[in-house]
Amino acid sequence: MYQTLEIERTGKVATLWMNRPAVFNAFDEQLIAELTLACRELDADADVRVVILGGRGKHFSAGADLNWMKRASQFTHEQNVEDARKFAGMLRTLSGLSKPTIARVQGAALGGGTGLAAACDMAVASDDAAFSTSEVKFGIIPSVISPYVLRAIGPRHALRYFQSAERISAQRALAIGLVGEVVPREELDGCIAGIVEALLAGGPQAQQAAKDLIAAVHGRPIDDAVSEETAQRIARQRATDEAKDGIAAFLDKRPPRWL
Repeated sequence: MYQTLEIERTGKVATLWMNRPAVFNAFDEQLIAELTLACRELDADADVRVVILGGRGKHFSAGADLNWMKRASQFTHEQNVEDARKFAGMLRTLSGLSKPTIARVQGAALGGGTGLAAACDMAVASDDAAFSTSEVKFGIIPSVISPYVLRAIGPRHALRYFQSAERISAQRALAIGLVGEVVPREELDGCIAGIVEALLAGGPQAQQAAKDLIAAVHGRPIDDAVSEETAQRIARQRATDEAKDGIAAFLDKRPPRWL
């Protein structure tokens, strides 16, 4: 079904592999379309609890395929907007998955590759990983990826890196919040497996509700409206069958049903 990526399923975990290693998993129209479809497929699959995004070969993703960018530079304004909307839609679909997502980053994660890592809920990088919002080097801007990178690193760091296009080492990415863990490449999968184990112990409906909660309250003042919002959300969640079973399981010293 897919020409530019693979889906590998292991139990309740699906790994979405970008599979263009010859071009360092740079993305073009086809990879963008297939990532969008694959994310929708995995989101709708009740058997999948966690989605990992990775890249085959030495590098996670070198960002936009320059041949694609060259074609886009010749588009009319309307064609350019429609093309950019597809890229924006793909990132939003990835970011909006109803289940936890982890970026598995090795080697280069440049331009849109940085955006892909930031669009996931969490990211684990090998110690040889390198990031960059490199768009200004080509006379363009990191516009479509900006909501996700800003969410990860904040405006102060973005002001520097969106303009300087400097390479960001794995350790620097850890310091500014772009990734959550940095490990030697040979330990990358083991580190992710530990996070996956923790994620699978949680209730899937509660995890989706937790993602929605962050989106609902982040950046808002702590006022009466936010207090009421949080009270309403926990009240609804406590009334779910999943929550009732989770609390009963803890008291009865048994595994909850989702395990």
